[in-house]
Amino acid sequence: MSVILRCLDISATPIQVKEYFLGFLVVVDKTGKGLFDAIVELINKVGLDVNDIRGQGYDNGSNMKGKHQGVQKLFLDINPRAFYTSCGSHSLNLVISDMACSCTKAEDFFGSIQRVYCLFASSTKRWKILLDTIPNLTLKPLSQTRWESRLESVKAIRFQAPKLRESIFDVYDGGDPKSKGDAKTLVENEFESFEFFFALVIWYDVLHATNIVSKSLQTKDM
Repeated sequence: MSVILRCLDISATPIQVKEYFLGFLVVVDKTGKGLFDAIVELINKVGLDVNDIRGQGYDNGSNMKGKHQGVQKLFLDINPRAFYTSCGSHSLNLVISDMACSCTKAEDFFGSIQRVYCLFASSTKRWKILLDTIPNLTLKPLSQTRWESRLESVKAIRFQAPKLRESIFDVYDGGDPKSKGDAKTLVENEFESFEFFFALVIWYDVLHATNIVSKSLQTKDM
């Protein structure tokens, strides 16, 4: 578990908001009580007072935000002024994730994006073919937790599709039977499909807008 402290530096003019990474905690007990005890122990260890807390924020896990046994509730029990705010960026991430997972076409699309990456990443020889053809944006794997970061995965294909198609043909020409089959499938089912390119444009716009909002929600003055 990572612990980050946000505080006000009142010695500066004007007063400044500052953040400090206190460290990683190895936790075995992942219940609300177990995580709460680990955080309190760290706070005491660095010489801070739990009663000085004026805010707390976590992801949407029940052990963190739970109204009865979550970490936020246990802090409020001993310090009613430690107001809890859920992580807006994480909530936005869950909305995009749930939206995509409820749509079969979206799942198929991102499956295709991942197959393109795996075709090249599973072989240093094929990755060299990719780099020789596409010197700018590198293919990225899909993130399962931070959906807005999938923007980079889509962007690399969205703006380099013709060159990427050439790379896939090069893999087909000099590959083993399995990679030749994978390359042929990608070309026929994705890179010659209007629906795939249409989805590329739509998802790039959606993820681009989401990424801007997500970054804004994580700014210090939010």
